[in-house]
Amino acid sequence: MTLALESRKRAWSGRPKELGPAGLRRLAIGGVVAALLTGVGAGAYGLVDRPGTTNYADPESWLPKQQLDQPVDRTVVGTVRAPALTIVGDDVLVRARRFSALATVTGPFVLGEGLTYQASYTTCTWTVSIWHVTGRLPLAVADFDTIDHTGTVVQPYLVPGQHMPSLLTTGQKASFQIRAVMPVGEGLMRWAPDGNDIVAKWDYQVEND
Repeated sequence: MTLALESRKRAWSGRPKELGPAGLRRLAIGGVVAALLTGVGAGAYGLVDRPGTTNYADPESWLPKQQLDQPVDRTVVGTVRAPALTIVGDDVLVRARRFSALATVTGPFVLGEGLTYQASYTTCTWTVSIWHVTGRLPLAVADFDTIDHTGTVVQPYLVPGQHMPSLLTTGQKASFQIRAVMPVGEGLMRWAPDGNDIVAKWDYQVEND
């Protein structure tokens, strides 16, 4: 049972069997808030972590440990069973049943850095690079999502004018930019090449000062 479902179960305990409209509204809102805070919303766009133990409401539970005590600039391996967790700029060797490839995410690039007024939300742009492909690797912008420090999932979109091929085969490569409006703070970019199972996650920081 997920934390969100446990929260809903607790919400029912001690209440009369029949609730009025106001009570039902409070219960529904409470369930939605619990889902967001526990990261249950991460499946809203079809991307899931197979281990099922990540609590996106607690950034310390998913921040790459290499930020604290391991070297950066290294290649990590990502699979469905063991998704790679690293920081933007680091390479991930993705191994799937029908393909393998190297991939990295850089950014986010933020417009308006250094302005007098610093908004709490800003437009972020990431560059995704994929190369050293073997096999057949399908691509779609829906295969990516990003999570902010509160556990809220956002679906990025392809930057206008950018080209994302729908398929990469052995020897091909691609580089494209995706964009989303995110709050200032910690975040995580995730990739699920099959549109469902995450294989790689890149930690990033949104700063506009």
